[in-house]
Amino acid sequence: MKKILLFAACTCIALFSCSKEDNSDPPKPKPPTPPTTQTNIPINIATTAWTKATDSGFESGDKVGIYVVNYSGTSPGTLASSGNHVNNMGFTYTTVWTPDTKVYWKDETTKTDFYCYYPYTTAISDVSSYPFSVKASQAALSDYKASDFLWGKTAGVIPTPNSVQINVSHVMSNIIVVLVPGDGYTANDLKSATVTIQNLKTSSTINLATGVATATGSAQDITPRAETEYFRALVVPQSVSNVDLIKVQIGDYTYILKQTITFEANKQHTCTLKVNKTEEGVNIVIGGWEKDSIDHGGTVG
Repeated sequence: MKKILLFAACTCIALFSCSKEDNSDPPKPKPPTPPTTQTNIPINIATTAWTKATDSGFESGDKVGIYVVNYSGTSPGTLASSGNHVNNMGFTYTTVWTPDTKVYWKDETTKTDFYCYYPYTTAISDVSSYPFSVKASQAALSDYKASDFLWGKTAGVIPTPNSVQINVSHVMSNIIVVLVPGDGYTANDLKSATVTIQNLKTSSTINLATGVATATGSAQDITPRAETEYFRALVVPQSVSNVDLIKVQIGDYTYILKQTITFEANKQHTCTLKVNKTEEGVNIVIGGWEKDSIDHGGTVG
């Protein structure tokens, strides 16, 4: 009898133990955290003539600055000196545009505005008033190129894995001076001529939200770059009235052209000067200012 009771007791313990293990629920795995959808911001820039001062578009190693400003609902944001979705990120060109650091969209739906400028700098403290100057001497190609400033904006971009196209244009103006031999001169005589652009302000402040440059400071002389058939210089947009604008020096003779003109952003102005030698000296007859039918603006995109 004792053996029977002991067996029963052991049996009960075993059943109890098994019953407890069967009734316990296994730990539930935590649901995976939904991945945050982020898309690299790709910048693709297509160029046409006059997109760069070199006339050949962006070159390997060129660098632009990009600001990205998010919308709030359906309302566009305001470009600020800091606190934007992307602040002054440098993108360097080889065959594609590569950011200094990878940047991402906020999410899959928030629209943004893209602002682009060239040349890139880290020295922007106020996006509404960035100081920029053209070179007083643009005889060297490097100084001529350094006087070019490009700006563009693409608004209301919906997040996409595709490249964002940004069209850029010149913030500065361009002057072309062509010398034509008149009475007493030959084309060969004019090869020794030097040209100076006078009485123009070379400094400006640029609003990076609008791409508008405002001339500042005092007027200076500008030495243009001598090309094969003409002289050219980049100038700050401004208006001048009845000033000694162009000086031409041929040997011992100096010729001064007075002119009234408004230099406009992203416009090329051609000035053809016919030089005549007279008994009293030399006079200059100016051809009309022309605005090319070519669109001198460029694209970043």
